[in-house]
Amino acid sequence: MLEILQIPVLQDNYIYLLQDTDSGLTAAIDPAVADAVIDVLTEKSWQLDYIFNTHHHGDHVGANLQLKQQTGCKIVGSAADQARIPGIDIMLGDGDVVKLGNLSFQVIDTPGHTVGHIVYYCADSQALFCGDTLFSLGCGRLFEGSAEQMWHSLEALKALPAETRIYCAHEYTAANGRFALSVDADNPQLRQRIDQVANLRQQNRPTLPSTIGLELATNPFFRADNVSIRRNIGMTEQSDMAVFRQLRLMKDQFR
Repeated sequence: MLEILQIPVLQDNYIYLLQDTDSGLTAAIDPAVADAVIDVLTEKSWQLDYIFNTHHHGDHVGANLQLKQQTGCKIVGSAADQARIPGIDIMLGDGDVVKLGNLSFQVIDTPGHTVGHIVYYCADSQALFCGDTLFSLGCGRLFEGSAEQMWHSLEALKALPAETRIYCAHEYTAANGRFALSVDADNPQLRQRIDQVANLRQQNRPTLPSTIGLELATNPFFRADNVSIRRNIGMTEQSDMAVFRQLRLMKDQFR
């Protein structure tokens, strides 16, 4: 069984601490800062065995070296981006599998936000740890990769089972929802979700995890084929890829 702890840090980051409860092996996903992880490990009497990095940005790898020094953990990351993952020990790419005790995590290459971005999918626990590729009601900015790369990455994630829980690395849902509503105002599920998100945030509660099914129904970046969205942005005849590119440009400029 996979136990998942969500640790809010910095302004809007989430670190995820995972444990295979059968073996006791533990991993941290994208540790931005060390102290918050150490505090939870101490409270739970857990030993950190691995760090799983999705990409090289500082708010995802910032605690790698300190945690490795303090715990002796192994650091897992993208083989394609090994030069930018501090302390990396295990280098993986698309289709590879990393084990946490009895649990298997499939690596999926998802370039776009960065060229070496990867995500970790645990089919046994119906959980996806997707860093900054997919957000609740959004997707990552294209800092290094192309719109084509990001579209193909999102297509790969859309194909996962609808019940898959999405654990992304930032609390962006409310802001993403404002943009989503600007292009998909006719979507009653989106409006309902935005109300739920507002209620959660008023209580200072996280809006994550989401699910693939929920994103398919409400996330405009998963819905480039939607007739209403296409009509609203004046792109009824263009390809899904072209619609996605335009949505991403619009989101970059949205205030």
